[in-house]
Amino acid sequence: MKVAVILSGCGVYDGSEIHESVACLIALSQLGAEVSMFAPDKPQHHVIDHLSGQEVSPERNCLQESARIARGKVSPVTDLHVDEFDALVLPGGFGAAKNLTTWAFDGPECAIDSDVSGKVKSFYEAKKPILAMCIAPVVVAKVLQGESITLTLGHAGEASEYDIPSFHQGLESLGIKTQNCSIDDIVIDAQHKIITTPAYMMEGSLAQIFEGVSKACKALVEL
Repeated sequence: MKVAVILSGCGVYDGSEIHESVACLIALSQLGAEVSMFAPDKPQHHVIDHLSGQEVSPERNCLQESARIARGKVSPVTDLHVDEFDALVLPGGFGAAKNLTTWAFDGPECAIDSDVSGKVKSFYEAKKPILAMCIAPVVVAKVLQGESITLTLGHAGEASEYDIPSFHQGLESLGIKTQNCSIDDIVIDAQHKIITTPAYMMEGSLAQIFEGVSKACKALVEL
């Protein structure tokens, strides 16, 4: 099985969430999947010092930063050919809401990277499974708005530093169905072959994150 993973940089506050990305790479490897990584070849929206939380300069490139996670083996998302892969994965991290879309600033009215949008839509139309974790379901929601797919960004009744009900309302404004989901669990929309898991949208341990991501990757392979 061949899986394409789209990254958005390196680091929770301005790129791909590293723990989630690595967890999915490990889980897919354990399942025997062959993974190729891609990222937009463009500047990040901004660069965050992950120690101080402050914006810093100079600017960085999404593709070059993603190479940190990919150990150099990453290609521009324009080189992703859907017919060469069986499934697509979108890890979370603020990069999904800042670099792949502008959801972090504009909510449901956000813009989306046209290359990323095209790839997500192509996988969907080809009926190939898509996995989105953490905040990355907003990318899928924006591309497929109005398709009545079911996604999750977490559980409204459990601990989170984010306003899960508001996030779900944002998805619902795009015609998306939402479902509460705990940190270590997944939501499967079998009809549309879309899997989501909350990961770091919720408060919890790395072990819980890995459990949810592992379940999601297993479901991806089964679909």
